[in-house]
Amino acid sequence: MAPEQSEWMRIVADDPNHSQWYIERFRAMAARGDDLDGEARLVDAMAPRGARILDAGCGPGRVGGRLHALGHDVTGADVDPALIAAAEVDHPGPRWVVSDLAELDIRDDEGGRVTFDLIVCAGNVMTFLAPSTRGAVLAGFADHLADGGRAVVGFGAERGYPFTEFREDASAAGLSEQVLLGGWALEPFTEDGGFVVAILGR
Repeated sequence: MAPEQSEWMRIVADDPNHSQWYIERFRAMAARGDDLDGEARLVDAMAPRGARILDAGCGPGRVGGRLHALGHDVTGADVDPALIAAAEVDHPGPRWVVSDLAELDIRDDEGGRVTFDLIVCAGNVMTFLAPSTRGAVLAGFADHLADGGRAVVGFGAERGYPFTEFREDASAAGLSEQVLLGGWALEPFTEDGGFVVAILGR
């Protein structure tokens, strides 16, 4: 049985122009010189040189593209083909794949499961999932981590996914908390804060 449709794709179904609006929004921000690299800075600081990194829910490639430019071996996965097409144009170099994170299964050319030193899931991706698939997505992250690998997941409060529920789901998926932050710039985490960045291991 196919997983429940994500909230993102429900939005796209209701507004076929939504994906292009999102793409152009970030292109405009980049053209203005806005700082779009906060997530990539944190992940790069955690990574050995040339690390294998999965940008899960990569959108049009903002985070994964920067990590590739910093010398990492990046794969980006997103359910929206329009966003993947934009990533291929705007950020050539990484491997960009259309994939529902609820059925994440990244394979190499020989058909073997690819594992990653780091998985980054930024941009409120977790809150755009169908609630019924959250556990499967986190379990997929666990399955794709190399030995000693870590997943970094960040999203905002008041978006329908309480932090306590997320932390329970991560634990049930076999992921253990290593560090909790209140933002990508290393702000301290508080239970009633507006954001969480969770660094998780297997």
